[in-house]
Amino acid sequence: MIKSRFRTTLCATLIFASQISAAESTSKEVISDGPYIDVHANALTVNWICNDQVKRKQVNLEGVSLPYGFADCGLTANTSQLTFDEQLIEFQGVKRVAALSDLHGQYELMLTLLKNNGIIDSQNQWAFGDGHFVITGDIFDRGDKVTEILWFIHDLEKQAERAGGKIHLLLGNHEVMVLNGDLRYLNPKYVKAEKLLETPFDQLFNQHTILGRWLRSKPVLVKINDHLYAHGGFHPQLAEDKVTLDTINKTFKSHLVEKEQPKKREGFARYLHKTHGPIWYRGYFKDDGATAEELDLLLKHFDVNHIVVGHTSQKKIETRFKGKVIAIDSSIKRGKYGEVLFIENGKHKRGTLEGKRKKLK
Repeated sequence: MIKSRFRTTLCATLIFASQISAAESTSKEVISDGPYIDVHANALTVNWICNDQVKRKQVNLEGVSLPYGFADCGLTANTSQLTFDEQLIEFQGVKRVAALSDLHGQYELMLTLLKNNGIIDSQNQWAFGDGHFVITGDIFDRGDKVTEILWFIHDLEKQAERAGGKIHLLLGNHEVMVLNGDLRYLNPKYVKAEKLLETPFDQLFNQHTILGRWLRSKPVLVKINDHLYAHGGFHPQLAEDKVTLDTINKTFKSHLVEKEQPKKREGFARYLHKTHGPIWYRGYFKDDGATAEELDLLLKHFDVNHIVVGHTSQKKIETRFKGKVIAIDSSIKRGKYGEVLFIENGKHKRGTLEGKRKKLK
């Protein structure tokens, strides 16, 4: 027992020491980050970091037509609107769907994966036509290119819409954590960035920023044809209680950022933001989790044949419950490999990092 406790303590100490070492190392590294754009009545305030130097500028909106484009120090951003409508959560008749999850700041790996699988072209522009592309959350934390991914997807959304396609960015637990000020998984780069900008990282995405407003418009689930997507999944109790997808999404979203609410979450809203909720649930991957009968109850209740989730890492895209659950967190967060799920004509395939299509088992 003593040896076991010693090993546990030693392991924790080593992990803590490595985290401190990483933070100290990054604090000595020169960083560039942003932009973070605040929206005012008649102007935008653009904040960014270029080689450790904080820069700010005002953009007068009077007489200036959107879109607004930003490019400096290797950073880019384009926005064509300042407010964002809530997203639809049900779609039928979609011919092609691609999906991935848990990008965690791995910008270069994401670009390679999307290029090799025909989602974007060699110029990083939308190439998936009228297809729908689902990202089941977790862009934030761990990696050091979070902002680059956010602005890239923000711009790619408009390209997809112009081509008749659609991007569905869903909220994952790390989006919700950051918006609520839980910053324990920040890459050291962003710890340095918030110090340079003299602003807590979560406040760089508050209600008065373009990216903050954009993120707050995103749903926590989407149903496309006979597939239901979420970051973590759906507890069987939701089916037993006959809760609708619309109720789940609206209740979750209306209590998204707790400090922006008049009181703390309670009741069903609190339930949805805890372990059994759609961003945290891991019951499809645990021995004591959902049973086959409970899963069938979920599928019948939501009128789908498959549930597609991220959150629980795999080496590649895999299935559970004889293909009824599809696990698409292919460990992109490690920065070495990743896959894309493709659904076309009722068939499932996984696109490898090299762009090969393999049958999903």
